[in-house]
Amino acid sequence: MKLLSVNVGRARAVDYTESPSGLTGIDKRPVDGPVRVAPPGPRGVGTSGLAGDTVCDLRFHGGDDRAVSAFAREDMDLWERELGRPLANGAFGENLTTLGLDVNGALIGERWRVGREVVLEVTGGRIPCRTFAGFVREKGWVRRFTASTAGPGALLRVIEPGEFTVGDPVEVVHRPAHDITVSLLHRAATTERALLPSTLVAAEWMESGLLETARTYVEKYGSGS
Repeated sequence: MKLLSVNVGRARAVDYTESPSGLTGIDKRPVDGPVRVAPPGPRGVGTSGLAGDTVCDLRFHGGDDRAVSAFAREDMDLWERELGRPLANGAFGENLTTLGLDVNGALIGERWRVGREVVLEVTGGRIPCRTFAGFVREKGWVRRFTASTAGPGALLRVIEPGEFTVGDPVEVVHRPAHDITVSLLHRAATTERALLPSTLVAAEWMESGLLETARTYVEKYGSGS
């Protein structure tokens, strides 16, 4: 299991973003040298956990709970075949393109050691948005991506800061005692909302936006059986 690519993006103006500024940093490109990784600050204030990376819409991106994003190259390859065109590392706006790692099967709260210094913790999965759809330029992209079995990719917080670089090994160093995976939480937050109450066993590790979604559902509908 390793980092196949480390990707950062610069802000640029586009006509498809939901960001009030009209800017997006979704166009992330691979970089060769070591990249510093650290907690960026609270939701709504902090940006990206990666030095040199830009987050433009702090309502939905960035902050400590969403400091880093990861997508498996294996899942990117599935999308290449479905879309019938090549997809470079970073093509889905992810910071880390991994190889050999079950990103979507990772448990919420699972910790990864990346290289010698950095420890990251899984907090949830990506919820697709209009900016993502505009960047990929595929009709019905939000619905297609949400429904796909390829999975959403993971969001992560920084537990131990440091530097990592392309080719660094990734090791799973902790798995919490529950069964809420990135894929399950994503389904619960999008297409199978009756699953939301069950995801609260992972509440202490969940990304704050997804946690609010789960708690709001329980307040309105109860916890079910």
